[in-house]
Amino acid sequence: MNEDFSNMNMSKIAGALVAGCLGGAITLGAFKMMEEPAPSINTTTEPTASIDANANIQQVSMPNYAPSTTGAVPEGAVSFTVAAEQSVNSVVHITSESTVEQTSYDPFLDFFGGGGGRSYRQPRMASGSGVIVSEDGYIVTNNHVIEDAEKLTIVLNDNRSYEATVIGTDPSTDLALIKIDEKNLPFVKYGNSDDVRVGEWVLAVGNPFNLNSTVTAGIVSAKGRNINLLQYNADKEVFPLESFIQTDAAVNPGNSGGALVNTNGELIGINTAIASRTGSYAGYSFAVPVNIVQKITNDLLEFGKVQRAFIGVSIRDMNAELAEELDIDEIRGVYVNDLTEDGAASEAGIEKGDVITKVGSVDVKNVPELQEQVARFRPGDKINVTLKRGGKSKVVTVTLRNMNGDTEIITHASETAALETHGASLTMADESELRGLNLDYGVKVEELDGGKLRSAGIKQGFIITKIDKVKMKTPSQVEQALSNASEGVLIEGVYPNGMRAYYGFGM
Repeated sequence: MNEDFSNMNMSKIAGALVAGCLGGAITLGAFKMMEEPAPSINTTTEPTASIDANANIQQVSMPNYAPSTTGAVPEGAVSFTVAAEQSVNSVVHITSESTVEQTSYDPFLDFFGGGGGRSYRQPRMASGSGVIVSEDGYIVTNNHVIEDAEKLTIVLNDNRSYEATVIGTDPSTDLALIKIDEKNLPFVKYGNSDDVRVGEWVLAVGNPFNLNSTVTAGIVSAKGRNINLLQYNADKEVFPLESFIQTDAAVNPGNSGGALVNTNGELIGINTAIASRTGSYAGYSFAVPVNIVQKITNDLLEFGKVQRAFIGVSIRDMNAELAEELDIDEIRGVYVNDLTEDGAASEAGIEKGDVITKVGSVDVKNVPELQEQVARFRPGDKINVTLKRGGKSKVVTVTLRNMNGDTEIITHASETAALETHGASLTMADESELRGLNLDYGVKVEELDGGKLRSAGIKQGFIITKIDKVKMKTPSQVEQALSNASEGVLIEGVYPNGMRAYYGFGM
């Protein structure tokens, strides 16, 4: 009896232990299954297997070296400690707040003739990274990180928080320059992306999944990559420039706008995108080369907008098929398909069928590399272009032009006009003001002093968006549209408070 009782107790205990273990396993499994998946934003780069910069940064060495038990780096190994320490304090966390228009459908309203659709504005928050590039608070990030933002909050690595203002954006390269009001900030030094070599060790620094100051390591996998991330839009003056540095440093959502640095801690790129089917890191990440970053930020600071230079050619990559067709021995360079009539290349003597091999002293092996080199210059700059024609090399000097076909520098300040006969002073609308009104373009009525605009009811501060259904992007366009009008005009626009208005009057 006692033996049976004992056996029975043992069975119960064993059963309880099994049930306990099974319960623990089920609980653990449920925890893993219920864990929120990472957001899948392919243009927001961030790292997974990472070294947390807020913890003690580990010294990382080449895989073929055994780890040191003393913490010292083995002789001949690559250490990322210095580069990490120099860059983590210069990388910030960016939170973007905005509101988006949403529409809900109500079948009851539809049934009673109310239309069924209701619009409402819903708050939206997104996050990314940025890189401090000057001690007085200028920060470079991606355009898609701050696009349409109504408020930008910057958190430094030491947890200080600031509100940022937008200095300028460039959708063509997916770059933006913002600023916080602070001095003596740690900033990262610019490197030279021309010197970056495939196989070189690099670090990606950013804030993946809101994990502040995370560092991952990898190598440069390729240069001059075009992944068709950016979309051409002439109306919005978006002329995509993609010549990315490709790396295998782990980047994930939240890393967008963060730093890609070399082992000296110098900035060589701004992390922008990942190639992924899931939205999370899958082995490939892409960064805008720092030489482009420097040029874009300098333009935004000096002129308020990017000075885009054009060479005036239609081009394509050289390949074996084209080389055979043209009876060309070397498969390198960029083939000139056609020329812009009276453009910069045509004027310099470049001909259809030429193969461009260098810009200045830099070899160009494909279209993205040629575009990258030209993008570093401004309209009016002269560049030496090396090309091959009939098996012989030739160097020509090209004077670059802007999108209008001339060599003028375009600034917001220069884009003003006084409509003397209509009693108005016009200027380019500020980019932040346009963004707050969900506009891509517009001309602001700066001052009114009698004349037809005031008589029609237009008030100071009004932003003109269209005249007779034609988009107005510059004061000179408004001036020309009003000058050419022979009978009457219809002016459309919006006031700073968001109220839309329409004015018609005879000429």
